[in-house]
Amino acid sequence: MYTGASTEDQARSAREAQRAFVVEGADMRTEVLRNLERLLGEREDDLLAANRRDLEAPGADDLPGPIRKRLALSPSKLETLREGVNVLIDSADPVGLPLIRRELDEGLVLEQVRVPIGVLLIVFESRPDAVIQIGSLALRTGNAVLMKGGSEALHSNRALTDLLREAVVKAGGPADVVQNVEGREAVADLLAMDEHIDLVVPRGSADLVRAIKAASRIPVLGHADGICHVYVDETADPGMAVRVAVDSKTNYVAVCNAAETLLLHRDFPDGRAVVQALLDAGVDVRGDDAVAAMAPGVTPADPSDFGQEFGDLVIAARVVDGLEDAIDHIHSYGSAHTDTVVTEDAEVARRFLETVDSASVFWNASTRFADGFRYGLGAEVGIATGRVHARGPMGAEGLFTTKWLLRGEGHVVGDYGPGKRSYTHRDLALG
Repeated sequence: MYTGASTEDQARSAREAQRAFVVEGADMRTEVLRNLERLLGEREDDLLAANRRDLEAPGADDLPGPIRKRLALSPSKLETLREGVNVLIDSADPVGLPLIRRELDEGLVLEQVRVPIGVLLIVFESRPDAVIQIGSLALRTGNAVLMKGGSEALHSNRALTDLLREAVVKAGGPADVVQNVEGREAVADLLAMDEHIDLVVPRGSADLVRAIKAASRIPVLGHADGICHVYVDETADPGMAVRVAVDSKTNYVAVCNAAETLLLHRDFPDGRAVVQALLDAGVDVRGDDAVAAMAPGVTPADPSDFGQEFGDLVIAARVVDGLEDAIDHIHSYGSAHTDTVVTEDAEVARRFLETVDSASVFWNASTRFADGFRYGLGAEVGIATGRVHARGPMGAEGLFTTKWLLRGEGHVVGDYGPGKRSYTHRDLALG
């Protein structure tokens, strides 16, 4: 239950809870997740009722269409969340997993092991299902998490956070390892608490990410815009090109892995079919002169349409001279999120996959596959497009750091050196 505790109290209690929670071990963490999966089913009606309060709140009808769509929960969304939790239940517990085991000398053994990052602050917009995605990943990895969702999802966020806390308590763990944060002022306060919070993950618009990076000394891991491209090569199968382009754009327009730009090879003979399929799907195709000549109904593109994250049934489109031109466009206008090529030429695909500098790069597949659940990660905390620590959909692997453990038998450094003992530096089996 939301208690209205001060942000200082929340941050301190999260740190204390995390340290207590992680030492309880893998069995407790798995039990917490089993409780969560069960409660998601048992409390479905209550969760949907809380969500209806948000959807029926004053001003909710005035929310932009994409935001309202992200705000809504449904039985199918809750079932997908349960599936994601089950993936985490079935996964090996990663806390304490040795990455290196090395004998420095007889009786002196060094290990590098995985450990939780600590206390996470996650700031996200609109999507209450992110509470369960983020919370379940934090719990599996032994981290504490402070979650600040959008105010438009107030009742949904409270109900879902309460569910997480109940799952922890039923397993005998500290409830404060998961906490709900409310109000912009609280976020501003927490962003200054680098002594209590170890990582901030903003999950939302580029403006949100930039604002948080500018406001905090705490490391920030996030992506900017989701400007994803579909490049249709001259050898593309026409039917596949239509399927990939339409799904990439229309499957769920409000998310960051939806395509925002279509690039058509000048010698692809069926460009009109792809453009017409998008138009028939209700997409506002904003094309250059070559695209506009392919089908009536194309809107003349403005230069600013390229490099734009529309988050709606809108796509920018242009004709390119070939693979290099397409890659140059992606690097000039993209956001290093997700880009895909449709081609029957394996060499073109290889060059695209190896050259495009994005977090996810696909061949003959919709950009919508760039998702932690679809990658088999169980869920995702967010998608990172930088090059530090984690990149792409960030699941459990992105929520760890490491520490070194050294076990000796009274060894001292003074015993080593010229004319003394030598290090063996022998790698040992990890098992």
